[in-house]
Amino acid sequence: MRRKDIDGSESVPGFYGKELRWKREQAGLTLQQLAEGSFYGLSHLSEIERGQRRMPPDLAEHVDRVLKTDGFFARRCEEVRKAKVRGHADYYAEVLELEERAQDIEEWMPDVIPGPLQLEPYIRAVIHATYPSEPAEQTAEKVSARRERAWLFEDSGSPETWLVMSELVLLRPILGADEMAEQLAHVVEVAQRRRFIPQILPWNVGAHPFTMGTTRLLTFNDAPPIMYTEGMYSGQVIDDPSTVRQYAKAYDRLRAAALPSDVSLKMIERAAEDYRNGKRPRGLEPGQVAQEQPQQR
Repeated sequence: MRRKDIDGSESVPGFYGKELRWKREQAGLTLQQLAEGSFYGLSHLSEIERGQRRMPPDLAEHVDRVLKTDGFFARRCEEVRKAKVRGHADYYAEVLELEERAQDIEEWMPDVIPGPLQLEPYIRAVIHATYPSEPAEQTAEKVSARRERAWLFEDSGSPETWLVMSELVLLRPILGADEMAEQLAHVVEVAQRRRFIPQILPWNVGAHPFTMGTTRLLTFNDAPPIMYTEGMYSGQVIDDPSTVRQYAKAYDRLRAAALPSDVSLKMIERAAEDYRNGKRPRGLEPGQVAQEQPQQR
């Protein structure tokens, strides 16, 4: 079977990957042979050659030594990284690549609606709050980049996602009433396509495992799971197996504390309707959680 060639004209990462494969084959090396002596596997190199993953600086230096390319790949890997993350924070580069390969994603959002579900007014409000002095062209680039990730929740081939959001996300009026109503209605409409399972964690639930920033657990068909945590201006990929297991167990406890998905979806719909009618959504009252949930047998 003839191997599909890489079109290096499509993107900077594609050109970089095509050059890497050409140099490797010119040296008469397999992917496994090129990976030997590095901390990376052949699948990582294969994805770089296909333009699907960025080259870490330490791997680029290893490749330059093995292929005797006089620092070419180390010098160019920064250009590839910038091309991959344009419109996104630098620390999010690796996650952008990983989410394209993920089979399942489990996510916790304590403060805002997830980026791929955000509409443009909501995106702009979040960006302006975080970067109040940012030039308009940079904001526009970020808005475009975030909307391009809508496929994660909307495409039929996207990873299956389990999403737990704090009830405070519904109660906090980041936008005017009409725009908040439209934003929440959009979340409901996408959820009804059954590409993600929503759960709301009541504001009055008390102590829970994730009293912290955004957290995502990504699982793959061909690689170990990873955990990603994010603060306001930083993010970290965690791949240590024991730590990832701890996070996964904590996420299971979080889901158990959250309302069922059908009840959660009705809460989002009700909040959208309240905003649409010019009313401020009201949170659950103490003791109301049990009334919202169906009886368990």
